[in-house]
Amino acid sequence: MLKEFKEFAIHGSVMDMAIGIIIGSAFGSIVSSLVNDIIMPPIGIILSGVDFSNLFIVLKEGTSPKPYVSLSAAQDIGAVTMNYGLFLNTIISFIIVAFVVFLLIRSINRLRIKDENPPAEPNTKECSFCYTEIPIKAVRCPHCTSNLE
Repeated sequence: MLKEFKEFAIHGSVMDMAIGIIIGSAFGSIVSSLVNDIIMPPIGIILSGVDFSNLFIVLKEGTSPKPYVSLSAAQDIGAVTMNYGLFLNTIISFIIVAFVVFLLIRSINRLRIKDENPPAEPNTKECSFCYTEIPIKAVRCPHCTSNLE
């Protein structure tokens, strides 16, 4: 049983999948940083200084009453919050990842189409009498002088 598992784990597609997961998680971190540090601050400025990471609804107050200055302050006091700003950041991250994956798949499909060129039409045929290769338009074999159909 251990031998079968070892063969399965070393098989090429499993290793490819593992490498893809590692690269995908690193790519997810890059996209999260892109959304949180590059895209959302200008959008927040456009929307009159809104910080999306601090958009939340208090479901249950903590040890001290409202208002809470930030999400971390509310959570430190023990308030139960619904963090819709973080959810919006996650949705934007997902859209970016989905778009990049779409572009990647599209480019891979284009490469496959270029690689799958149809074979050229044959310009030779085989003589049915002497089995040598002759031009496809030939009506008489130049080697054995047989008439061809």
